[in-house]
Amino acid sequence: MNTERYLPLAGRLLIGLPFAFFGLAKAATFAKTVALIEMVGIPLPSLLGAVGAITLEVGGGLLLALGYKVRPIAVLLAIFTMATAYYFHSNLADENTMVHFFKNVMMTGGLLQVAAFGAGALSLDAYFAKRSGGHSKVAFAG
Repeated sequence: MNTERYLPLAGRLLIGLPFAFFGLAKAATFAKTVALIEMVGIPLPSLLGAVGAITLEVGGGLLLALGYKVRPIAVLLAIFTMATAYYFHSNLADENTMVHFFKNVMMTGGLLQVAAFGAGALSLDAYFAKRSGGHSKVAFAG
């Protein structure tokens, strides 16, 4: 098994698809999502909070899973994930909240790995780089 081909794909799917799923869940419960965002004091909770989060989670999650423009998407999702940890999971005295905080820290680590090393060989980034003569930097393109 060529791990350099398949592991980046598995990693992107395991990170990207949950983002898309939870973004869709936020969209399905939009009023609840806005109320939670409003509760922590983020300005313009409908626009900046809910619509922004839904767009980034669904769009970014799907782009990550497909392997398209993963470096900037992974950086945006990493920033979003740490902001979420700060605003929603920073009560470290509560064990459940602490688990969510460190889950977000770990997800950020995975996202930064994707940002550093790219999408891998089984990705749209690799496909488009190959079509353009390999001018795009893609890690693990073997």
